[in-house]
Amino acid sequence: MLSENLKNLRKAKGFSQEELAARLHVVRQTVSKWEKGRSVPDAELLVRLAEELDTTPAALLGPELPPETEGSSTTAEQLGRIAEQLAVKNRRARRIWKIAAGVLIAFAAVNLLLILLNFAAFRSFTTEAEITAENQAVPAAEASIQTS
Repeated sequence: MLSENLKNLRKAKGFSQEELAARLHVVRQTVSKWEKGRSVPDAELLVRLAEELDTTPAALLGPELPPETEGSSTTAEQLGRIAEQLAVKNRRARRIWKIAAGVLIAFAAVNLLLILLNFAAFRSFTTEAEITAENQAVPAAEASIQTS
């Protein structure tokens, strides 16, 4: 069902396989495999695919069947909801990883800055100590020259 629905909706929107693939950030061969029924998109791609084709994941997965009763859902609609939930969960997980990476990079940058500041302060301190030692050495050398 997905393969037929995808092909019909893509053609109805006037997209080529390549155009649709570019919009979804996949290669054209991936769209071709979906349309031939050789593979299926993951949950996140299914949601993005439905958005690009202005439909629902449930409509892509199967025919729109009229509900038997007011509260029942078709299998396709249930799969569509599950796909949407998985896509949301994946987006949250990616966002958490991005935040964690940002915190880690910031921590590393602060540590590097502290190391550089310590190095500069130590270098300044040793330069001052060398100048002080030279100033003390000059009068001692002059005193030894005068006593000889």
